[in-house]
Amino acid sequence: MTHVHLVWTHPRTDSLTAAVVDEMSKVFVEAGATVDVLDLYRAGFDPVLGVDDEPHWEDPDWTYTAEAEGLAERVKAADLVFIVFPVWWYSLPAMAKGYIDRVWNYRLLYGEGHRISAAVRWVGLVGWPEHALAKRGFDDMMVKHLNSGIAGFCGVEDTRVHLLFDSLGDPDVARFRKGARDAAMQSLAAVSDVARSIQHPPTR
Repeated sequence: MTHVHLVWTHPRTDSLTAAVVDEMSKVFVEAGATVDVLDLYRAGFDPVLGVDDEPHWEDPDWTYTAEAEGLAERVKAADLVFIVFPVWWYSLPAMAKGYIDRVWNYRLLYGEGHRISAAVRWVGLVGWPEHALAKRGFDDMMVKHLNSGIAGFCGVEDTRVHLLFDSLGDPDVARFRKGARDAAMQSLAAVSDVARSIQHPPTR
């Protein structure tokens, strides 16, 4: 059974981002997966990295805050991790970036033999239409940053970015729910294919 950790951020529960998360959760449940949802705003998560969660490169016995370590364990328990967010300034919002800073931390989820074994999916809701983002190269910039600069740095072998465009010009909830459903189903299928290949490797 696939275990999905669904992390999302938006200040409003009636947002398009929230609708995307709701649709994804339905897909996972329909597929028989288990779902662990982390709503960073409603959970009261503090995105500010304080001294207690600052990486200590020279101290192998350093322990982080109970919150950071507990949230890292939820990532470790997953087969598939989704990060769902509105794209602000062509990047992650502060809440999501702070989550990465504090939780995807040194000797928790990268470094010294630590890595994220789950597949990772980034789902960003973009205010502009696709051609406007591509014209400036911001789409490629985001994909490289998220896939290589963050997930790849944490040892993730299967990481992909799904961008859902034009949330300001065409905020049709049904369209975004369809995009969310497609991304969720594709990701579940990919993880299931990998699991099957491990359980039943091809013979020669």
